[in-house]
Amino acid sequence: MKIYTIGFTKKTAERFFGLLRKAEVSTLVDVRLNNVSQLSGFAKRDDLRYFLSEICGIKYTHRVDLAPLQDMLDDYKKHGASWTAYEDNFLQLMEQRRIEDTVPQELLDNAVLLCSEDEAQECHRRLVAEYLAQRWDDVTIEHLS
Repeated sequence: MKIYTIGFTKKTAERFFGLLRKAEVSTLVDVRLNNVSQLSGFAKRDDLRYFLSEICGIKYTHRVDLAPLQDMLDDYKKHGASWTAYEDNFLQLMEQRRIEDTVPQELLDNAVLLCSEDEAQECHRRLVAEYLAQRWDDVTIEHLS
């Protein structure tokens, strides 16, 4: 099983959809808590669903159970909490949610996890992919950038 990740920030629509098309992913799994922000541009939920289908033939799904809680995001983004604290809290949340049991493996097979961060290093999409790779058999991860 291969799980891809991608962020839309600092990417043109041409680059973003080109990366998805080149990877030949079947489904985009939106793991953002807030997916309708005006700041999202082409990655706003309804527009993204349309563009994915029309440009790439890719299915769209939103999984809020793979997103952090709002207070976690606020602590990290607005109140200066460290990445390490955010990561620890989010890993605990995934364990509590038991995402390895509640997310169908077939949903993520050849799928891409979407969040806003340009790079995966300090983004929860990487944490989701790595968490599942540690609990599921034969998972590889590729970050599209």
